[in-house]
Amino acid sequence: MGMLRNEILNIAEYNLKQYPCRIKLNQNENPYELPSEIKQEILSRIAAEQWSRYPAFVPQKQIEKVAIFAGWRKDGVLLGNGSNDVLQLIISCVLERGRTVVISQPTFTLYKLLAQSLGAAVREVPMVGSFLFDVNNIINVANESNASMIILCSPNNPTGTCLSPAEVTRVLRSTRAMLVLDEAYVQFSKGTCCSLLAKYEQLVILQTFSKALGAAGLRFGYALSSPDIARQLGKVKLPYSVNTFTLIATEVLMARWDMIRGWIDKIVLEREALHCELQKLPGIRVYESGGNFLLFETLEKTPSHLFNELLKKGILIRDVSSYPMLERGLRVSIGTPDENREFVSALKEAL
Repeated sequence: MGMLRNEILNIAEYNLKQYPCRIKLNQNENPYELPSEIKQEILSRIAAEQWSRYPAFVPQKQIEKVAIFAGWRKDGVLLGNGSNDVLQLIISCVLERGRTVVISQPTFTLYKLLAQSLGAAVREVPMVGSFLFDVNNIINVANESNASMIILCSPNNPTGTCLSPAEVTRVLRSTRAMLVLDEAYVQFSKGTCCSLLAKYEQLVILQTFSKALGAAGLRFGYALSSPDIARQLGKVKLPYSVNTFTLIATEVLMARWDMIRGWIDKIVLEREALHCELQKLPGIRVYESGGNFLLFETLEKTPSHLFNELLKKGILIRDVSSYPMLERGLRVSIGTPDENREFVSALKEAL
């Protein structure tokens, strides 16, 4: 394997084992399926397209609609095959051997993996208290290491922790690094930091249609940035990374947003109800969340025991005990009311 760089050979693989289950609560997906009339509208429009032709080299129509949807200027929008696609693009354009990225821990494992694959140094700042961002230390570490990039996820996966606009502003004012703010779960929280884009050129925000818009299978995400950064990133962005089907589907979803957005309120209400139920269980510590999931710790049984007992009943959650600081951690996505009730009942038996 001498043809591959050592960075690739030495990093841990990002992998998710698949398990058969009745109730799937392990990937922070939206539990509500798109209405059939929206699916039919997408299918009828796709059927009228020429599948033998490439999509537009620059899908300007969809870019303009995303700009309106996200509340940012169209020349600062980059579309991707999921937000991970544009994340990889940004990281590859900024990081290299000799440069440093700062991340908070615990967080989404792909940030560290992608940075390490390029030979960049990764400085990890542990969360404090009930998994709160240590903003002061993030700033100090970024400045001490002359970091080129800071990557923060808000709401943070897997803890659910949110950064306030004031905290994000502090990081932007106090460091010179590019701040990549991953807002994959932002619709379930108190709001976006998009208003800061006009003032801080080093801010890049990632958003996705995979969670709140129930389109994880379509793979669509985007970056919001200054026009100059978007233009520079666009130089090496792979052409046609978003296929015709997805471009049409996301256009329909944005047009029908008022019809489907109601499920966000349902998920948030269920999240709070499930949080209350988990608080009542002995041997469980659950944390506040701004996402469509909850992190909880098992204080007596092992995470693998609870995971396996739930799986025996056909309920699949996520064992996150391999993450930094989460040796006793499990994460459950918010399902439908019936799914959540079954989860709580099965968890009580497993305890």
